[in-house]
Amino acid sequence: MYNRGLSFETISSSGSNGAIIHYAPSNLTDKEITTDDVYLLDSGGQYLDGTTDVTRTFHFGSPTDFQRECYTLVLKGYIDLANVKFMKMSFGPYGRELDILARRHLWNSGLDYRHGTGHGIGMYLGVHEGPARIGMTGKQPSYDHPIEEGQFFSDEPGYYEDGSFGMRVESIMEVKKFNLKYKFRNSVFLGFELVTLVPHEPNLIKYEMLSKDQIDWLNTYHKKVQDTIGPLLINTNREAYDWMELRTRKITYAVSAAPKEILSLLIILLSFTLVFVS
Repeated sequence: MYNRGLSFETISSSGSNGAIIHYAPSNLTDKEITTDDVYLLDSGGQYLDGTTDVTRTFHFGSPTDFQRECYTLVLKGYIDLANVKFMKMSFGPYGRELDILARRHLWNSGLDYRHGTGHGIGMYLGVHEGPARIGMTGKQPSYDHPIEEGQFFSDEPGYYEDGSFGMRVESIMEVKKFNLKYKFRNSVFLGFELVTLVPHEPNLIKYEMLSKDQIDWLNTYHKKVQDTIGPLLINTNREAYDWMELRTRKITYAVSAAPKEILSLLIILLSFTLVFVS
């Protein structure tokens, strides 16, 4: 009823095609979606009440440890940007001042991505819109604009391994005013609220790399997906509901901390062994 078609040409890229940031599907270059490769899907729709743009990355088999590490670094930056709160100033902030939140985990591992972190998005208009953006810039462009309440941005860090794979996580978020624990005098604090409700790929997450705050954020987000999207699917498309439910199950701290705990136990056992041997 409200849908008026795609908001841009879908980017459907498997394997090495995913390393091409704006890959355009073609009969000459398309690759089969398999259980061996990373698969990236970036799509959106035009609706009478809004425009969407969402990217999710999947692996339907057994990803390599490097692929899981890269995805988790991207996910950590995506969560950190989505979860930040910042003071509204007369002179900003600008998106370029928040961009580091999405890149810092990749940078700490010597990795990066060569595109902006977030673009404005309109309502049944262009999918990439100003006046504000989130990205690194050298000299401040004349068209740049501070972040304001009510604006919508994408949150889309990624990583692209030339000739091998590409991964990106993208959701749309709204700038909102937040009432926090304390109130600094004459201050207004803003933050983001995600309006995209699509699960993330558990098969690519190294849970031991996530902080407690990141796990809490992911659990809260996935609970919202369940509560909002679940009732729309459960009686109309059971297959889609089961797919959603499988990818939004609660992450426990025991699961996320398991590798570190096992290592600690091994160290303790080894210490006792050395004591008895000596």
